[in-house]
Amino acid sequence: MISLSMLDGTVTDKVKAVSTEFMERVYLGNTYQRWLIAACVLIVLFIGLGVIKRIVVARLSVLAARTETEIDDLIVDLVRRTKRFFIFVLALYVAHHMIDWTVARGMLTPEKRSTQEVVVHDLLLVAFCLQCGLWGGGLVAFGIGQLVKGKSANDPARTMGSTVLSFVGNVVVWTIVLLSGLQALEFPVSTFIASLGVGGIAVALALQNILGDLFASISILLDKPFVIGDGIQIGEFSGSIERIGVKSTRLRSVNGEEIIMGNHDLVASRIRNFKRSQERRIVLTLGVEYETPPELVARIPDMIKAIVADTPGTRFDRAHFKSFADSSLQFEAVYFSKSSDYVPMMDAQQSVNLGILRKFAAEGIEFAFPTQTVRHVDLMPVPALGEARDTAKPEEAVLAQREMKVVTEKALVSDARVVDKGSAKKS
Repeated sequence: MISLSMLDGTVTDKVKAVSTEFMERVYLGNTYQRWLIAACVLIVLFIGLGVIKRIVVARLSVLAARTETEIDDLIVDLVRRTKRFFIFVLALYVAHHMIDWTVARGMLTPEKRSTQEVVVHDLLLVAFCLQCGLWGGGLVAFGIGQLVKGKSANDPARTMGSTVLSFVGNVVVWTIVLLSGLQALEFPVSTFIASLGVGGIAVALALQNILGDLFASISILLDKPFVIGDGIQIGEFSGSIERIGVKSTRLRSVNGEEIIMGNHDLVASRIRNFKRSQERRIVLTLGVEYETPPELVARIPDMIKAIVADTPGTRFDRAHFKSFADSSLQFEAVYFSKSSDYVPMMDAQQSVNLGILRKFAAEGIEFAFPTQTVRHVDLMPVPALGEARDTAKPEEAVLAQREMKVVTEKALVSDARVVDKGSAKKS
């Protein structure tokens, strides 16, 4: 038993001696023990800060739900946006202070002095800049949320405003982060900005259309000539707004295809927004035959008024005997569809037209169509050319022949039209 205990003690001493010898080894002027402590600090801080982040988010979320202020919601969102890579780099920065870099510098050649410190410092700076950009995006989202506060989540104006402002805000934030990071890394930012003043003119000319569309999208956001879901017409194109982007706006036409238009073209065009109209005006023009009795002609405006009044979703405006046309008595009626949508308007118009057709058929009123009445006038026979030498002048004989020829051609055309009209009525 004594020999076994002595053997165990000898093995333990040897293990301690080997471990002590290993820990006392030096790398870059620091023992392995110091490097191991730094690694433990890195792991503990990374895990510990991650756990603390989760606890803070959970606790603050519960508290934020109980309060009416939104500052605590902002804090929760910013903490939630803190990424793991930033936590790791932060833990690395703290752990690297466990290393004696002064000794390490003395062990390195002059060309490699402070390389490790510079790398850790620059890595922390880059991670901090990226994290600041994420935090800045959270602030932008919070500000946009305050601007659109009180509007429904399905409100097209809210969707449009959030899209454009989010893009512009994030561009500004990341531009500031980029320039600040370059300045902190001792890049010649001033020279870079100065060079942009010269090259920026060429870039601005090259991106003129893109920048025009960008500012046009901001104008659409602020002025709101239309929002998502509105039915608009621009020149020969018409459709409903599906998406308003930074550069272009997408419409869905009535035929089903997608129409993509630049925002600058939209702002510079005359836009008809049908969605914002409360009613749609309908003008009805019709003609009846001249043979219609005056008593029936006087009753036609009242007939149209009654038909429109009996049609649901319409509002009567006026109906008048307008004019005497070439082949008909012209009437004009104006009424409104109470719906701004196209399909209900066409349904109301169809109902009114069918009502007029039935009423006119019951009253015996005939619709007029283009006709022309030609009266044939008989002329005296023209003497032969041999006889005309004695009884009439040659000029008078020629004129009489030409007049007879024209009247004959008109009569033939009139007979053809009369035959066509008779066959149409029989069919």
